[in-house]
Amino acid sequence: MYEFAIAWEWLAFAVRWLHVVTAIAWIGSSFYFIALDLGLVKRDHLPPGAYGEEWQVHGGGFYHIEKYLVAPATMPEHLTWFKWESYSTWLSGFAMLCIVYYGGADLFLVDRHVLDISATTAILISLASLAVGWVFYDLLCKSPISKNTWGLMALLYVVLVAMAWGYTQVFTGRAAFLHLGAFTATIMSANVFFIIIPNQKIVVADLIAGRTPDPRLGAQAKQRSLHNNYLTLPVIFFMLSNHYPLAFATAFNWVIAALVFLMGVTIRHWFNTTHARKGKPTWTWLATAILFILIMWLSTVPKVLTGEEQAEVAPVFVRFAENAHFPAVKDTIATRCTMCHAAEPVYEGIGRAPKGITLESDAEIAALAREIYIQAGRSHAMPPGNITDMTADERRLLTAWFESAVGEAR
Repeated sequence: MYEFAIAWEWLAFAVRWLHVVTAIAWIGSSFYFIALDLGLVKRDHLPPGAYGEEWQVHGGGFYHIEKYLVAPATMPEHLTWFKWESYSTWLSGFAMLCIVYYGGADLFLVDRHVLDISATTAILISLASLAVGWVFYDLLCKSPISKNTWGLMALLYVVLVAMAWGYTQVFTGRAAFLHLGAFTATIMSANVFFIIIPNQKIVVADLIAGRTPDPRLGAQAKQRSLHNNYLTLPVIFFMLSNHYPLAFATAFNWVIAALVFLMGVTIRHWFNTTHARKGKPTWTWLATAILFILIMWLSTVPKVLTGEEQAEVAPVFVRFAENAHFPAVKDTIATRCTMCHAAEPVYEGIGRAPKGITLESDAEIAALAREIYIQAGRSHAMPPGNITDMTADERRLLTAWFESAVGEAR
């Protein structure tokens, strides 16, 4: 069982690597086509039906690109479709969600001080939120309000802020931000899968059959692409946020999430306007900086202590706290780890516990047994640079503690 933890960690690493690679491919192609589309120039010599053209230079060669709003008069022999970048990003991201958050639900997904629910219930809420979220978004986009592009986007912003608040009322702060990113990414990928690509396939089929394509299909796909454009940067922030507890583990984390969405709009507005050759709205960078400073301030607002009793060890982790090695393990962690991993770190230069992880109580140590085993027992990742001089015997103790506790539970 304890070797399974090592294999599971490597599986999580492999899927995370795949997710990053596919996300780079998707975001890269998305940003390229957005810039290309906005930079198109209308000229008199363009073929019938052509909307604009762009000359580009890259890799020692020149590229001449023409765009047709609906379609060319005749279908080219070969078409390159850009869809698997999106699909593979979502699939690998969902796999990572299953491995890290569903597989480690008691540690990473559920915070019983936020909402006392079982791991199974939390997973069902997670899955339902992604599915229902897409359905609700899609219905909004097909409703009369969709005729007002910016009115629709304002309403979608309200929905996203509501989801940010809702997630923080159910999951751990880390899981809440990750789910907000997954919620948004699901909308983006579903836009490609259910709207953009199917609409384009209908246009191609009409051309092959000699029918005139419906221009509304292109307009609908264009609107969804616009949404994806403005949602990309916030998604990246939320996916990276699990490394920064100042973002997810603070009292106003949902407000921070709301401001992140606004930063995504201001940054993309600058690039979109610049690529469209409509000037350089430098005010957007000032607005972004102000929003980020506000986020920094919100992250430092301390939670008011209410005199809550010391958290008890959750039943699923009791075996680690009751193991014979636990007293020695607790002493080792107090000596080697808690100068940083404490509510008030004493190590010079450390103002807050790294990643928000504190190891001062039995409940905290037992709940993080697997991470301690991997980070400080089976590897030398912690303490970083072995700055507290953890000995080989102490690492063997941490390993023996975890493996014997797991063995007793079999």
